[in-house]
Amino acid sequence: MATNETLFTPKLTGRNYTTPDLRAKLTGTARYADDFRAEGMLVCKLLTSPMPHAKVKRLDTKAALAIPGVRAILTADDLPPPADSVTDRGEVIKASPFAERALTMEPLYQGEPILAVAATDEAAAVAAIEAIDIEYEPLPFVINPLDSLRPDGPNARGAGNVWLPPGQGETRARVGLFKWTRSDFAAAGPDRLPLGKATGEWSFGDVEAGLQKADLVLDETFVTPNVSHQALETRSTLAWWENGKLHLAAGTQSTIQTVPALARWMNMDPADIVFVSQYTGGGFGGKITASIPVVIPALLARKTNAPVMMRVTREEEQYIGRARPSLIGRMRAGFSKEGRLTALDMFVVMDNGPYEEQYDAFISGRMASLLYQPRAMRWRGVTVLTNTPTRAAQTSPGGLQAQAFMGPVLAKAAKRLKLDPLAVCRINSPEGRAPVGPPKPDGTLHAATSAFVKEALDQGAEAFGWQRRRDRPAPDNGPVRRGLGVATGCFVAGTIGFDGLFVITPEGRLRIHTGVGNLGTESFSDVQRVVADAMDVPWEACEILWGDTGKHLGWSCVSGGSQTVHAMSRAGLAASLDAKRKLREIAARTLGGGPEEYAVGGGRVFRAATGQGLSFAEAAKRAIALGGAYDGHECPDDVHKLTKVSVAALAGQGLVAVAKDAFGRDGQTYSYVAAFAEVAVDTETGMYRITDFHAQADAGRIVHPQAFGGQVFGRSMLGIGHATSQKWFYDTHYGLPVAKRFYQTRPPTILSAPEKFSWGAVGRPDPQTPVGARGIGEPPTGAACAAVLCALADALGEDAFVRAPIMADTVLAALAPGAELPVGGLAANA
Repeated sequence: MATNETLFTPKLTGRNYTTPDLRAKLTGTARYADDFRAEGMLVCKLLTSPMPHAKVKRLDTKAALAIPGVRAILTADDLPPPADSVTDRGEVIKASPFAERALTMEPLYQGEPILAVAATDEAAAVAAIEAIDIEYEPLPFVINPLDSLRPDGPNARGAGNVWLPPGQGETRARVGLFKWTRSDFAAAGPDRLPLGKATGEWSFGDVEAGLQKADLVLDETFVTPNVSHQALETRSTLAWWENGKLHLAAGTQSTIQTVPALARWMNMDPADIVFVSQYTGGGFGGKITASIPVVIPALLARKTNAPVMMRVTREEEQYIGRARPSLIGRMRAGFSKEGRLTALDMFVVMDNGPYEEQYDAFISGRMASLLYQPRAMRWRGVTVLTNTPTRAAQTSPGGLQAQAFMGPVLAKAAKRLKLDPLAVCRINSPEGRAPVGPPKPDGTLHAATSAFVKEALDQGAEAFGWQRRRDRPAPDNGPVRRGLGVATGCFVAGTIGFDGLFVITPEGRLRIHTGVGNLGTESFSDVQRVVADAMDVPWEACEILWGDTGKHLGWSCVSGGSQTVHAMSRAGLAASLDAKRKLREIAARTLGGGPEEYAVGGGRVFRAATGQGLSFAEAAKRAIALGGAYDGHECPDDVHKLTKVSVAALAGQGLVAVAKDAFGRDGQTYSYVAAFAEVAVDTETGMYRITDFHAQADAGRIVHPQAFGGQVFGRSMLGIGHATSQKWFYDTHYGLPVAKRFYQTRPPTILSAPEKFSWGAVGRPDPQTPVGARGIGEPPTGAACAAVLCALADALGEDAFVRAPIMADTVLAALAPGAELPVGGLAANA
């Protein structure tokens, strides 16, 4: 790879600026899906299951259809059959028989949609729902995954209770039956995860030898919560059909990537879909490509030949809006007397919900292997189906759970070994091209592109005043106890291979067509600063088209997993290099000489020796005259098929710059955060405050400082919510959720924020990407959660709790073990 300076010189990149969506958001003119209107628009309402698992025995819709204003009713029989998908390499992936569908006659959780009504107004739609004559046959249900693993435990689905790996001759995972023995449960006791058989496993090194040689071995079990995504914007959707094409407006994290998902769910050609999503009110992984319920208004609109708006209530969003899966983890960890992790044996059980297999359990092992660098490690896991709402990736999926498991383990080891917890974090932190599990087929480990976590810990400790706080005398006996915690977090922070696309117009402006979603992170705009720098034009000369596939967008990465800044800055740079090459060629053909004699800068392409040249406006007009690849009538073979469609639509409008990111990368890209927390616990009430918090990031070059800081703060708050307040509560006898709204599930608010919050960044560019930037969205979440848990353990005692979140009852039970406050056990939803 050429050096960063050769390809890219930051001028605008790294500075704050006014984003192109800010004025619309401040003035209230930004249009979210619920703000759209259409002439003759119908209203859609859902009938959802009142039971955790049932079969519809009888369904009579005649009375509902007779209500004035009711135009149509949609049931599972009206859905298109599940469609196969085709990869970019032409590989066919068969539709899964176990996948979620938009409507069902066998609901697998309370709140799952069974049918939908379209009516002229909401009153008629509600009346129709109430008029539906329906009878259910209750079926066995599972709320706690450990209950399903017992020999006589119930199964969430008729086909089985877990996701199993592909069998011989099979290519994909399947649902099947899997049970542990009674002796497995008896050997573990009530407060430890049984070590039964696993459905997945990998290892490197000699784990048992590492544990035997250790000076300290800890055997810890911990439970993380199920947490709904709870974005402020519910997944309301407007759909209409025009000239044979489906037009659909909905919230999504990934505008262009949502089109193939819609095509698969609707079983139709992606070319016949126009998707609109300029503004999305949060996603956190729950709207990576929208979600399957958006097809309900699309199908009703086709059935009624009218636009249909599906407004999703907050309670419905709690059901269909996705959630992070709980993990129950058991960690046997060996430490040397210096605090070095000699071996880690990690076993996890995941509450998967009833549908597609999630990968939090698997990823938890991968993140633990990187962040704590054990000399030997074994990971085992079981993915259990339950009759609770559908799960999906949520910020740092698997990473947060691993860090919530292991952060307190490192803190406990430090206390037992009489070491500074900061020193134990530091000695186990990744550095440089750190190894990452699981092993490759040849037995070697993958490597990170870079890691400067030790620097983040050192800088963060200085900013937080870690040593000063540790040296502070303990307060006199009183109701308030103070605790300190330090922890690290990491997650994937970049992918490669996506397309950049922009047009230099005959007016000399850069019109950038991006498929990146706008979910509040500003990355859809931030990455384009790289294009402005690479082309050496002022920001005012750039126009960004986003949020509407009818505007001919380039193929972009999904906006999830902290990919966007890394992936799309590379793609934008690739398109910029294509533009520069074409500008030089056009100048040489117009003015003579060879392309290598010309330079690009200041909105011109010019001879470096004499200054003779063309303005961008003149070159764009010349590109149109020349045609071919210069104005988009020819397109590179290696870009995505949807990018090719967009390029064809843009042909003749100016100089078309389009290229796939083909820059090299040696290793896997991750970002990291070191978090420091102080808590003050009132021992009389069980309430506590986070009095101070600092996060120090290692995420390469910072592209937009304000947005970066907002991500560090916002994602730290998400992690703090997991540690302090957010979880599901279920009536396990009936299998029904008790917590259905914000005031019950308790996402953090500004009143939950630490009394003092600060952040910083190492700022060292990643050497394996030309811009040097990595994503920052995910790593603060796990670091913050673990740091607060460590601070609470420091205040209350190392064995005070075995699950998160830590609420007042947990605190009081830790202070008075005989109190009748049932906070023990391994059930996440109790």
